[in-house]
Amino acid sequence: MSSNEQRRQAAKSKLERQLARREEQARKRRTVAVTTTIVVVIAAVVGVYFLTRTGGGGDGAASPPPSSTTTSEQSNSEQISIPTELAPAPSRPEPLPNQVSCTYRSEGEPAKPVDPPEDGEVSSQGTVQATIEANVGTIPITLDHSLAPCTVNSFVHLAESGFYNDTPCHRISTSGLQMLQCGDPTGEGTGGPGYQFDDETYSDIQYGRGYLAMANSGADTNGSQFFIVYGEAPLQSNYTVFGTVSKEGLEVVDKVARAGHDGSFSSAGGGHPNKKVNFEKVTVQS
Repeated sequence: MSSNEQRRQAAKSKLERQLARREEQARKRRTVAVTTTIVVVIAAVVGVYFLTRTGGGGDGAASPPPSSTTTSEQSNSEQISIPTELAPAPSRPEPLPNQVSCTYRSEGEPAKPVDPPEDGEVSSQGTVQATIEANVGTIPITLDHSLAPCTVNSFVHLAESGFYNDTPCHRISTSGLQMLQCGDPTGEGTGGPGYQFDDETYSDIQYGRGYLAMANSGADTNGSQFFIVYGEAPLQSNYTVFGTVSKEGLEVVDKVARAGHDGSFSSAGGGHPNKKVNFEKVTVQS
């Protein structure tokens, strides 16, 4: 074989080896890209699962936006900024009929013995004053029939039945969504009254300081759990607002918020309050 022929053959062999290496590298890159995509998709699915399953089969307040704040920062009162101005009083853009029909469906076992309210027509007129006597102070609230008559009817029924007495507030969030969640006698966030009822929401509501709203685990799953908004609340209009908390009551909640939390609800936001809150008695003024 001539020298020229040998050089051509060597060059051809070298080119073939380079092409083979490039193809192998490209194949590895495709494999890595596919594997990475699969891992990202699985991680996203798992994240959504835990985000929506917080609270198990019971009531759950909305999950706040993800926050990079650490538990130690959340527990430090100097890191918590709380608005001082009350949000504008909530009101429906269109008033409800004078009477609305309410239905309370059986759902699971009650966390504390209680019967559901009777189904039927409920007035959408007027307000009801109630008082939460807690170990941390007194929280006066106003329940508004014009906002959510079926919800007010349920809350009054549970309060008069003693369901809320000796009940802890199991969750507080201090960043993203600033709220205190209560109403589960078990203190775990999974308990309810053994019945559920439909949402009484309306679009374009802006949640804010002083609002009293129902927690839920999805559409039309209201039970006994509710939350007090004491600050920022960037929520969609999926949570029934049924009243307001007085300025004095919010000052009590502010003290609890400034004490921070243990970060135990990391997937949903917040944790058990460091300053324990227990409802000693909830009374309704007739």
